[in-house]
Amino acid sequence: MVKYAKKLRDYGKCAKGAGMDLRVHFKNTLETARAIRRMKLVDAKKYLNDVIEMKRCVPFRRYNGGVGRTNQAKEFNHTQGRWPVKSCKFLLNVLDNVQANAEARNLEVGKLKLIHVMVNRARPGRRRTFKAHGRINPYMSSPCHIQIIAKEVTKIAKKSLLTNAEKQKQLPFKITLKKLIKLDLSKKRINKNKKKECN
Repeated sequence: MVKYAKKLRDYGKCAKGAGMDLRVHFKNTLETARAIRRMKLVDAKKYLNDVIEMKRCVPFRRYNGGVGRTNQAKEFNHTQGRWPVKSCKFLLNVLDNVQANAEARNLEVGKLKLIHVMVNRARPGRRRTFKAHGRINPYMSSPCHIQIIAKEVTKIAKKSLLTNAEKQKQLPFKITLKKLIKLDLSKKRINKNKKKECN
């Protein structure tokens, strides 16, 4: 049995799915899982299928050494991205498992939102590669564990239709440190001028 990292209060509205010791790269899977976090289940599946077809990319934020830049990463306000097909396929399998569990619990699939998506390192697989002069080097793999929890969301907060300019008007007046210093200096000047006039 899988031990889930997130504790749930209303377990009746949730569906879980997990995969252990999956033979897929940990780093690529972590970045892909990060991209689908807090998405709706339907949107996450569509996104992963788009990545497989190379229509959209996965932004690489943490493990991004040597990762090339792509125009598709602008969608996520980032520059580096890739298309990890194998990671997407494994995550799609786990999402299918979550969907099946949700249907068994009579939950609405359209209202499911991914509240918990976690990827952990699994025990590395050990193989050997044979090199020149009789040397034998390790040839390790880096598998991972995946766990996903989806929750049925009844009310979805509506996005405000206000523009950025209207939002800024509604914000309270912010006094920065520079403004405070200027105000303080101007008060001192006024007081000096008053003293001179009195004299």
